Amino acid sequence: MKFFVVDAFTGNAFSGNPASVVLVDGDFPADGWLQAVAAEFRHAETAFVRSCGERVWDLRWFTPIVEIDLCGHATLATAHVLGGDNTFRTRGGVLRARTSEPGWVELDFPADPTEAVEPTAQLRAALGGAEVVAAGRGKYDLLVQVASEEHVRRLRPDTEALGRMPYRGVLVTAADGTANGVVSRCFYPAVGTPEDPAAGSAHCTIGGWWFERLGVEEVAARQLSKRGGALRVARREGRVLLTGQAVTVMRGELVG
Repeated sequence: MKFFVVDAFTGNAFSGNPASVVLVDGDFPADGWLQAVAAEFRHAETAFVRSCGERVWDLRWFTPIVEIDLCGHATLATAHVLGGDNTFRTRGGVLRARTSEPGWVELDFPADPTEAVEPTAQLRAALGGAEVVAAGRGKYDLLVQVASEEHVRRLRPDTEALGRMPYRGVLVTAADGTANGVVSRCFYPAVGTPEDPAAGSAHCTIGGWWFERLGVEEVAARQLSKRGGALRVARREGRVLLTGQAVTVMRGELVG
């Protein structure tokens, strides 16, 4: 099987979020083999994709320790490898990808509105005493708004404590002071990724949070991880459009 390593949500190699993309010929192999391959790559997610029709694909995502329901950056990486416009059948629903402009891919994802929750003392402690403004729970993740971009940048969380919380991940976000700019860092220790360099599906939640608070239909999102990442997030008829770039940095063949 051919594989590709793609840096997603970036226009530059060795930044953004790396994902492995494996092109499966025929049926998916056994789940144990898929999980072993993902553990071997050790990226936040590995995507396995197989054709099931004209520009229609079955798509699955595995972290190093578990299969997950939804992943943005590995979907972007897959769409980048395949090229053109594609429809993906996934555990998280039907997703669509199209080339919106040269070098950019637009993903059509489900919106993920949040329900307000009270930040607990345990959460505040796990975030190292950052000034928490508000919090909301989405379908998969807990979103935490903090006071400023600098609070996000300087955050030093206890990821072991975050991993014991009943969420897929914890998303820490703030406005950046511009009309529609937001920043974030995203932590997923519960599924084997202490910090995700540039998370796509997280912005289904982050975008919805900021659309309302900034009074806009689109935000320019930056992720303040060490590798960094950037994307545009727009609201469209109950869905979220995630638009970003990707760069292939490696390709090869699985022989195991």
